[in-house]
Amino acid sequence: MKVNGKPTRTIWLESDGSTVGVIDQTALPHRFATLKLATLDDAARAIATMQVRGAPLIGAAAAYGMCLALRADASDEAIDRAYAVLLKTRPTAINLKWALDMMVAVIRNRPRSERAAAAYKRAAEICDEDVAINQAIGRHGLKLIEDIAAKKKPGEPVNVLTHCNAGWLATVDVGTATGPIYAAHDKGVKLHVWVDETRPRNQGASLTAWELGQHGVPHTVIADNTGGHLMQHGMVDMVITGTDRVSAQGDVCNKIGTYLKALAAKDNNVPFYIGAPSPSIDFALNDGAAIPIEQRGGEEQATMTGRTADGRIETVTVIPEGSPVANYGFDVTPARLVTGLITERGVLPATRDGLARAFPERVNGLRVGVGR
Repeated sequence: MKVNGKPTRTIWLESDGSTVGVIDQTALPHRFATLKLATLDDAARAIATMQVRGAPLIGAAAAYGMCLALRADASDEAIDRAYAVLLKTRPTAINLKWALDMMVAVIRNRPRSERAAAAYKRAAEICDEDVAINQAIGRHGLKLIEDIAAKKKPGEPVNVLTHCNAGWLATVDVGTATGPIYAAHDKGVKLHVWVDETRPRNQGASLTAWELGQHGVPHTVIADNTGGHLMQHGMVDMVITGTDRVSAQGDVCNKIGTYLKALAAKDNNVPFYIGAPSPSIDFALNDGAAIPIEQRGGEEQATMTGRTADGRIETVTVIPEGSPVANYGFDVTPARLVTGLITERGVLPATRDGLARAFPERVNGLRVGVGR
C-alpha cells in the first residue's frame, strides 16, 4: 500500500541486512514514525506495546524477533529463550505461535553457523507469503462486493462496515478485511466504508481511517454503537472484519465488539464475513470458547490520546478517579453467525468440514503429529 504516495510495507529489513524496520502504530494517525528493532527485547517490546499489532504482522515481527535473537546467540538455549519471550507477548493471536513454530522448524537441526541466515530467509518468506495470502483474500472477496454492486441502483455505493483494523497496517501489506475493499476500489467499484472507532484503543478511528484515506477510499468513522442502527436502516450492505484466531469448527475470535456486530448483522440479514488467512486458523483448537482472551491494562480504557487544537499530542483521563476497569481485548463470534470465511483458497463456510476440505494438509499434519 502507499504512504504519501510511496509504496510501503509494515515491516522490512534495514540497509544493514539485519536490523528490522517497522511502522510505530502507536504514533498514528497524527504522526508517521518508524522504529528500528535490533534485539530480541526490541521485538518483544514492540509487539507487547502494540507498536506492532494485527495478527499476521505480529507473526512476521515474531519471526524477525527470532532472527535478532540468533544474531546474538545461535545456541539451542537461545532459541528456547527467544521462543518463550516472544510467545508470551500476545496470547490470543495464533499467528504468533504459528510463525515461531515455522522458524524453529527450519533452524533447530541446522549447524549453529547456519541458523541466523536460515532464520532471516524464512522470516522474509513468511512476509512474502502473507502478502500473497492477502492478495488472494482480496480477489475472492472482490467477487462478493461485485455481486452486491450489481444489485445496487446506478451510482449507489456498496456500503461495507468493518471493525478494528484488519488493514495493511495489521499485516505485511494489503490487509485481510481490507483486501477485498482495496481490490474493489482499485477496480473502480463504487463503495463506501463505515469505520468503527473500536474502543478502547481506537484502531478503527486511528488506523483504518488513516490507511483508507491514504489510499483514497471513501469512508466515515462511526462510534462503535452506531452499527446496529445503520443496519436497521439499510445503510450497511455487508460486514467484513479480520480475525486473530479461528477455531477448527469456525468460531472467530476478533477485537472486542465484533460479536455484537455479528448479532446485529444476523438480526438485519446483513452478510457477515471474516477475512481469514490460513495461519489464523487453529486446527488444534475445536471450540472458540477455549481461546485465551487477552486482558490488557486498564489505562487503555481509562485514558484517550489525541491532538489538541494547537497541535500538541495529549493523553487525558476519561473516567472517575478510582473507578475499576475491565479491559477484555477480544471476544468470540460463534460460527453460526458467520456468513463466510474469506480465505486465500476461497470463501468457505464457517464449519469444520469447510475448513478441513480447504486445508487438508493442516488437518492431516495434526493427525500425524507434525502440527502444533
